[in-house]
Amino acid sequence: MRANVAAQPRSEISDVFEREQSTLALLSEPDGALPVGSTLPDVELIGPNGASTTLGEAMGGRPAVVVFYRGAWCPYCNIALRNYRDFLLPALSDRAVRLIAVSPQGPDGSLTMQERHNLAFAVLSDPGIVLARVMGIVAASSSEVRAAQLRLGLDLTVVNADGTTALPWPTTAILDAGRTLRWIDVLPDYSTRSEAGDIVAALDALSL
Repeated sequence: MRANVAAQPRSEISDVFEREQSTLALLSEPDGALPVGSTLPDVELIGPNGASTTLGEAMGGRPAVVVFYRGAWCPYCNIALRNYRDFLLPALSDRAVRLIAVSPQGPDGSLTMQERHNLAFAVLSDPGIVLARVMGIVAASSSEVRAAQLRLGLDLTVVNADGTTALPWPTTAILDAGRTLRWIDVLPDYSTRSEAGDIVAALDALSL
């Protein structure tokens, strides 16, 4: 994706996103990120069919890898979830671990993502970005970035279930069956994601 973007002609809008990524690449994990050992509340989520569920119901009494992504509109998120479908999900299935993808977008966006990539794992909406706030991984885009998004036809107040522009840092979390956080990888630069092999290695080290 980076190579494709770099090969495109430069524009005012592309320069905005390039500056944003350069800034984000210098950031470390947010200070407010939930520490390992914390137990997550059983927050309400929404399935792609619009039905209410909870984090605990989605986990089904099993350990889970929870992936926070920005939305179906994000090309990096599409690449990441396809990669997890192909390279992470089989390893998790062998270990009886659930894979759950969560974003702030409405159920229609979750359904689009699920159908577009034939995802055989839970793709859920976090209305009000409640779960991401609990995790301490909510990001705020600059006014310059929001203006560039609008020029491209992306209005997050329409896309997000809560009508805000809030987005999560791309994050991968490993939870045990009791919803206790056992491992977390927060990547402020949205063009970088947790590698499937690193997630599996972390899971095996935890002996879940």
